Amino acid sequence: METNTAPNITTPEREPKPKWLRVKLPTGKKYTELRGLVDKYKLNTICVSGSCPNMGECWGEGTATFMILGNICTRSCGFCGVKTGRPEDVDWDEPEKVARSIKIMNIKHAVLTSVDRDDLKDMGSILWAETVKAVRRMNPETTLETLIPDFQGIERHLDRMIEVAPEVISHNIETVKRLTREVRIQAKYDRSLEVLKYIKDQLGKDAPNPVLCWA
Repeated sequence: METNTAPNITTPEREPKPKWLRVKLPTGKKYTELRGLVDKYKLNTICVSGSCPNMGECWGEGTATFMILGNICTRSCGFCGVKTGRPEDVDWDEPEKVARSIKIMNIKHAVLTSVDRDDLKDMGSILWAETVKAVRRMNPETTLETLIPDFQGIERHLDRMIEVAPEVISHNIETVKRLTREVRIQAKYDRSLEVLKYIKDQLGKDAPNPVLCWA
């Protein structure tokens, strides 16, 4: 009488994951201090809101990118982990909170970014300018890098950033034109180029000039 027997299958050994793929747990004095400041002043960072896997490493070195104008974006870009929805009211104390945190941390080069605020008449440009002014006032030796939204390409909003003259004005395109509708649903590739060109042209009129960057 024949019997059915399971074939002898050898399971291959699972290869260990590379060390660079593992996320380091946030530890250290600098991380704890930065975490405390963010919690105390109810600040937002793209590190947390964007679920950045490098947060532990950066915060451990005392480095963070402050995100202003709240924690909820009016756009839903496919590459971004920030929440999409109806934003909360603007916190007009936020510029002072950010500036005070930069002073406490003794940051020499501060990086600011924001959510998109298409719900506001000024697209958030007024609070952007006020934040740069507050940082300048409280931290005159600190250089500033501002990663701005497109402000829907409206020149008077862009002018506010040009007038406060951060050392770096940057704006991300993120992808090629062909994929823009899929990756940056509410954004327009040509509009981003127009924003960059407008800022470049305006910076060419006066000195000293901030640096213009894009990615």
